[in-house]
Amino acid sequence: MFAFLSNKFLALSLTRNLILDLQPQSTVYLVLESAIQGRQTMRRLALNTWLVIVLAASSFSARADENKSDGGSSASLAPRARIECSLKRKPGEPLDPPSTAAIPGSESFVASEHFREDIAPTATVKISWLGATFARRFAVKVEAADATSLQTHVLNKSSSAVQILGELGPRAESKLADIWCLLKQQANGESGALQTSSVPNLFFVRDGTGDLGVVDALWGGAGWEIGASPVGSQRPWTPGTRVFSH
Repeated sequence: MFAFLSNKFLALSLTRNLILDLQPQSTVYLVLESAIQGRQTMRRLALNTWLVIVLAASSFSARADENKSDGGSSASLAPRARIECSLKRKPGEPLDPPSTAAIPGSESFVASEHFREDIAPTATVKISWLGATFARRFAVKVEAADATSLQTHVLNKSSSAVQILGELGPRAESKLADIWCLLKQQANGESGALQTSSVPNLFFVRDGTGDLGVVDALWGGAGWEIGASPVGSQRPWTPGTRVFSH
């Protein structure tokens, strides 16, 4: 019996000593493992942060390239010939490019007396259609009929009126008298400064109340079609559109 108790006491002592001997090593191991795991976690966090920065930079770069490819707000207007609208045609001067004697310099230009729907053979200018907006906003206008010089441009890409105005700047404005000058020289759809294809001719003109608007002239086969729209309209003007400015 005494021997059994002695053996049991000895086993308990050995177990206690083993636990005491292993505890510092286990503690050290747990500390090292925690440090390693913490370092790995910090490394993962650092890598994730770097990945976010790289992706954000790539997204910004791609967006910048997209904006660059779109050309921003540029209307991409290519300048063409300058057209002189004089009071009298010089002897022997060709019609292309045209210079007009359509409007006497001593007279005022009354829009309603000129812009009328008329495709008869005797019409001064064959006009097959006048838009309701043009008739309401522009036909009521009276202007001074001065000689002028117009710069032509060709639109290279689809653009809104606001984009075109942004590129032309202060020289964008024309007058109804300027439009009539050009129409008179191509009364029946002859070739000249105005396009006579299915692509429009564009002018920026102030209406009867002084607000700037868009006037477009298109040869429709039987006559000219004259329309108007607000500058703020989102209508895209197609490539090839001919734009006139001062």
